[in-house]
Amino acid sequence: MKDVVLLVGAGQIGMAIARRMGYGKKIVVGDKKKENAEAIAKIMTDAGFDCVPVVADISSRNSILAMIAEGRKYGEIAYLINAAGVSPSQAPIEAILKVDLYGTAVLLEEVGKVIKEGGTGVTISSQSGHRMKQLTAEEDELLATTPTEELLKLDMLQPENIRDTLHAYQMAKRCNEKRVMAEAVKWGKRGARINSISPGIIVTPLAIDEFNGIRGDFYKNMFAKCPAHRPGTADEVANVAELLMSDKGAFITGADFLIDGGATASYFYGELRPDKQ
Repeated sequence: MKDVVLLVGAGQIGMAIARRMGYGKKIVVGDKKKENAEAIAKIMTDAGFDCVPVVADISSRNSILAMIAEGRKYGEIAYLINAAGVSPSQAPIEAILKVDLYGTAVLLEEVGKVIKEGGTGVTISSQSGHRMKQLTAEEDELLATTPTEELLKLDMLQPENIRDTLHAYQMAKRCNEKRVMAEAVKWGKRGARINSISPGIIVTPLAIDEFNGIRGDFYKNMFAKCPAHRPGTADEVANVAELLMSDKGAFITGADFLIDGGATASYFYGELRPDKQ
């Protein structure tokens, strides 16, 4: 029996993290699209990793439970890498809230019930959650602690209170950060840790599609005017994840790490300020 890595979301960021943390372990690669899970599993298997692909729909509790059950056939769940999600350009408001907000909350909750002592997890959030208007302390607490099956019933998440898909995405990512904080308390009772990472613009096949899409000029302007003057790479996100998931990060839990080349800093205090655009 091996330690098991649950990799949810068969994309470049998730794979980059799994390559850092998955050697010598069983990696269960889950994605809503079977062909995506199989493609990533093949790439990693061909590189010497021990992978099995499964269909996993993060918006479904039953699907999440099935993935966890599949992983437990091989050993104890020791690592969670949640890189699943949809972007504002990919999906309508309802789908963004169902996948990015509700789905992440359920995944953290269910994995937290079985995570091995000493286990760790990371969930990929976004810089977008840092750029939206601050919520009240009461609203933040609701996002952090509302029972998962009641989350989408919150007034702040009703259609009349969500302006557009970007706002929905920002709310989902703010919820991710707060949910990680609350779940860290529960995971800690099992001797485990959970953190989130909020990347900025990271070059992936999806991002390249975005660069060439209707929001392409927005993204290109963002990385041109951020302090780093470039987009990031999946491996740079994996660098942070490796720290958080290794013994070197043993004192870090319930935290969110912004890795965006300074784009958020520029949004508030530099050339990306809305009043300068």
